Amino acid sequence: MTLTELRYLVALAQQRHFGRAAESCYVSQPTLSVAIKKLEDELGVALFERRKQDITLTPIGQQIVEQAQRVLEEASAIKQLAKQGQDQLKGPLRLGAIYTIGPYLFPNLIPVLHENAPQMPLVIEENYTARLSERLRQGELDAALLALPFDEPGLVTLPLYDEPFVIVIPSSHPWTARADIPAADLAQENLLMLGSGHCFRTQVLDACPGCVQRLSDQSQRQTIEGTSLETLRHMVASGMGITVLPATAAGADRYAQRLLSIRRFSAPEPTRRVALVWRKSFPRPAAIEALRTAILDSGLSGIQPVNLT
Repeated sequence: MTLTELRYLVALAQQRHFGRAAESCYVSQPTLSVAIKKLEDELGVALFERRKQDITLTPIGQQIVEQAQRVLEEASAIKQLAKQGQDQLKGPLRLGAIYTIGPYLFPNLIPVLHENAPQMPLVIEENYTARLSERLRQGELDAALLALPFDEPGLVTLPLYDEPFVIVIPSSHPWTARADIPAADLAQENLLMLGSGHCFRTQVLDACPGCVQRLSDQSQRQTIEGTSLETLRHMVASGMGITVLPATAAGADRYAQRLLSIRRFSAPEPTRRVALVWRKSFPRPAAIEALRTAILDSGLSGIQPVNLT
């Protein structure tokens, strides 16, 4: 077997389609098909179940693909070791982030990272935690920014900072007369939430157990769910209700002075811990350290860096 055949194997496992896999590898479909069949013959096992509409990995195929991914990463590491003089901060870094982190971190992070590592541009992706984790394991991302708890075999998780939550209300709301708000009081209001699949939604509900009952009312679901934090902010500004945002997402905008007000939670404030995650086998530790340093130096509002010493 060759590294090229292993690359074809991993591509087919990811794409689940011979044509798309061949396109991603910049080869013809017959070339890829022949290579996969040759690999199966050499190993003496079927790696894929071929159906009319799609293909799926066999159980042994799944194990072999996971090993192939590790082999390809180790091969990449060998190339890095062979170039001891090469700068690990040279070349793109593929960085993912969940939807409630990326839009508020990247505008602060990118100028700092560009100053510290000008030859290391970011290839950015925003997605759900589960999808980012999958793409990390498959080698399609180099690192990701996620909210804890998170623990996956083969991935390193480094806590970076704690971020408090804040309450965003219309400027005409009676709560503007209060300095802080107990979390339990949220259950009395029309609380605008992100839809299912966002970990931030779960964290908000954990902070306000009384809100869970309101969310169980199916008749309200269309009016209380939004697709993004910015959508929630717009709905609050229009008078639809109140919402909870991470502190970094609650900065000044065009609504701040006339339509929105921000209030802190009463103690104990709900918070989330944000972490940087990467594969143990990732061959550019200096790039990870440069990214970590740039994040903590980017001047994010309201965060508290995690001291691990």
